[in-house]
Amino acid sequence: MNSTHNHDGHEPAEHGAHAHGHAHGHAHGSALDPAGFGRAFVIGIVLNTAFVAIEAGYGLISNSMALLADAGHNLSDVLGLIIAWVGAVLSKRQPTVRYTYGLRGSSILAALLNAMFLLVAVGAIAWEAIGRIANPEPVAGMTVIVVAGIGILINTATALLFLRGRKQDLNIRGAFLHMAADAVVSAGVVVAGFAILYTGWLWLDPAISLVIAGLIIWSTWGLLKDSLAMSLGAVPAAIEPAKVRRYFEALPGVTRIHDLHIWPIGTNEVALTCHLVMPRGHPGDTFLMRTTAELAERFGIGHPTLQIETSEETACALAPDEKV
Repeated sequence: MNSTHNHDGHEPAEHGAHAHGHAHGHAHGSALDPAGFGRAFVIGIVLNTAFVAIEAGYGLISNSMALLADAGHNLSDVLGLIIAWVGAVLSKRQPTVRYTYGLRGSSILAALLNAMFLLVAVGAIAWEAIGRIANPEPVAGMTVIVVAGIGILINTATALLFLRGRKQDLNIRGAFLHMAADAVVSAGVVVAGFAILYTGWLWLDPAISLVIAGLIIWSTWGLLKDSLAMSLGAVPAAIEPAKVRRYFEALPGVTRIHDLHIWPIGTNEVALTCHLVMPRGHPGDTFLMRTTAELAERFGIGHPTLQIETSEETACALAPDEKV
C-alpha cells in the first residue's frame, strides 16, 4: 500500500486497496463579484419603477397597447432586477453545516426565475395584442413617441450598468438582457408611434406589440436554456468536458481517469471531481496544487477535488463511465 498525503499535509486513512489524495482549490477563473453590482441594481430598480408608473399612466391616457405592453414588460424587469439582486446577495452567504457551498446556487435559481417570469409576461402581452388587432382602437401617436423615447434612454443607461459582468455571470447577463431588450422594445414603440401618425393604421400598435413579444422570447430563450441546464447540474457551456478529460490524461504519472464530474455551484463558480489512477504512487502536494491552479486558469474551474488511486488491479466502484 502506498501512503499518500492530502494538500494539508496530513496522512489520510487507508481504504482497501486504494490510496486517496484530495486536492481542493479556491482559485476562480473570474474575479467578478455579483454582489458588487448592488449599486447598479438599486439604480436600475429605482429608474425603471419610476418609468413604469409614467409609461402605464400615459399608456392609459393615450389608449396605446404598445405603451401598456412595454410598461408591463418594464414592470417584469423591475421584478427581474429584484430577483437577480437577491440572488447575487444570497450567493455570497457563508457556508454552513447543511449548505456546504453556502447559497451560491441561488444565483442560478434567480436566473431561471427571471427567464420564466419574463416569458409569462410575454404571453400576457401577446394575448392582449391579438385581441387589439381584431378590434383596433384610436392611439395618441405623439404621446407614444415621447414616452417610449424616454424609455430608450432609461433602459440603455440601465443596461450599461451591467455591461461589464454580462459575459462572466449568468445572473448579471439576465439583468443586462432584460434592459437591452427593453431599449430595443422602446425603439419599436417609437417606430409604431411615427407609423400611426403618418398612416393612420391603428392595427400597427398591437402589431408592434406582437413583434416586441417575439423579440423578448428570442432574447430570453438562451437565458432560459442556460439557467435550466445549470439548475440540473450540467457542465457550463463555456467548458468542454473532452478537453478537461484530455488534460487529466496527459498529466505525468496518470494512466487513466474516471468519475469525472463538472457542475456549476453558482452562476460564476464551477466545481469538479475526478479519480486519477497513478500506479507509481501519490504525486505529492506540489502536483495537486499545480493542477488546481491550472484548472482555474485554463477552464475557470475553481473548486476541484481529485482522488488519487495507486492500484491498477483493484477496480474502483465508480470506474465505469456510466456509474455515478
